[in-house]
Amino acid sequence: MDKSTLILSGGLTRELGFLLMIGVGIVFLGIAYMIKRKLVRNTHDFIISNRKIGLGFGVGSVVSVWTWAMAVMMSTAMTYQWGLSGLFWFVVPNGLAVMAMVPLAKMLKKRMPAGYTISQFIYNRFSYSKVAAGVVTVTMIFGILLEILINLKGTSVVMSIVFPIDWRIATLLTVVVVLGYSYFGGLWTSVMTGTINTWMITVPAAIVVVAAFGMIDGGAGTVLDAVRADDTTNLSIFEADAAAGFGITLAFGLLAATVADQTFWQKVWAIRPSQVGRTFLWSGLLFYPIPICLGMLGLIGIGYGLVPDDFGGDIIAVGPYIISHIGLPMVLIIAYVLAILAACYSTVDGASSALSSIVAIDLVKRFRPKTSEAALFYITKLSMLIGGIVAAMIVLSGVDFTSLVLTTYALKTAILLPLVLAIIWQRTNTIGFVGGVVLAILIGMPIRSFYGELIGTLSILSISGGVVVLAGLLGGAKFEMEDLELSQAARLES
Repeated sequence: MDKSTLILSGGLTRELGFLLMIGVGIVFLGIAYMIKRKLVRNTHDFIISNRKIGLGFGVGSVVSVWTWAMAVMMSTAMTYQWGLSGLFWFVVPNGLAVMAMVPLAKMLKKRMPAGYTISQFIYNRFSYSKVAAGVVTVTMIFGILLEILINLKGTSVVMSIVFPIDWRIATLLTVVVVLGYSYFGGLWTSVMTGTINTWMITVPAAIVVVAAFGMIDGGAGTVLDAVRADDTTNLSIFEADAAAGFGITLAFGLLAATVADQTFWQKVWAIRPSQVGRTFLWSGLLFYPIPICLGMLGLIGIGYGLVPDDFGGDIIAVGPYIISHIGLPMVLIIAYVLAILAACYSTVDGASSALSSIVAIDLVKRFRPKTSEAALFYITKLSMLIGGIVAAMIVLSGVDFTSLVLTTYALKTAILLPLVLAIIWQRTNTIGFVGGVVLAILIGMPIRSFYGELIGTLSILSISGGVVVLAGLLGGAKFEMEDLELSQAARLES
């Protein structure tokens, strides 16, 4: 396998790239407009889909928001960097993180059926503590912005590698396209377009990867021989370096990315009660084939002896580089690009919808409860636009993709144990919850920067969970989940 044979395929013009980006947006804009006319009459419809999402759309929407730029591109990058152990540590925790939502989602759905946001739960859980709710709200907003910018970054990488499009232009165009159609239908648009995107990701990915291996003389056998010749550990799934380098951090981060993410909790309260558990169980299972399939491209990168400088320095670009340079037919290159666009668009869409629910419930209705329905409706829409603009500005700074993902997950890990304990442990109190999250960030993040991902992640977990448990044991008071007050939700429902 000689990397000098990798040549950019002809016909990949800037115009074609723009057509694909805008074309997908136009199709979804048409869908969003129909949704707006038929299903969206007020803020309740916009942010919670009238709590009528069933199993089919529920699974499709959860898989689509979880199959973001990280899943379709970082799976390839981690395989390229660490071999099969990188793929193992990336894939296994991903599906488990979604399935971990099942018991927590069923518990809160039963105890707080009219909920909207996880911050709203915390507000009620800790006796209307604006401090506790504020910590969660800020964390959720920050996490959502990071999700948006990660996917903007993913889109910009793909479009700039495959087509002669400046990555900055690709970033800005993605913001315009996605927010353009999601602005109209809110969660209904996110759910329906997300289900379509799930099919756009799953089927083409399998076809394209098989075809990529078929372009190599000897197929998979040749690739495996070259990978083994490079380093025999590339074909082992139990390498400690991969676990310490990113695997353990990513595993806890992925768990935090579902449990501590309004994108998922919004769907918990929007899905019909009888379908909540099944939705997250099937979503976790059906997610697995996608990163496993696309991760195989990383082995091709190893086999060819590619180095980061070959594709711009960011290892996240190795997949798009291979697809656009290995000689695939144009239709398959386009299919791959559409799969990446579907993944990125659906997650930006879902994150924007989650942001609108936080703004409506945790900011406007909490601090300005007399805000009119008309004003609330436009404020929620405006929040989506502002979120997209802020995220785009950060992406334009040129931040590294992999570092961005790991930093995001490290921050989310700080709220993981306090949030889980708030749901399942009666002794969790306000001081422990707030102190656990704040101290984990203030102390744990510096430890992470000095001593690396593994020690940093374990420190964040230890501090956040330890403070909650200690405060709970010393405090002695117990909270009964049956006592949750839902006055705010009830007023908005009516």
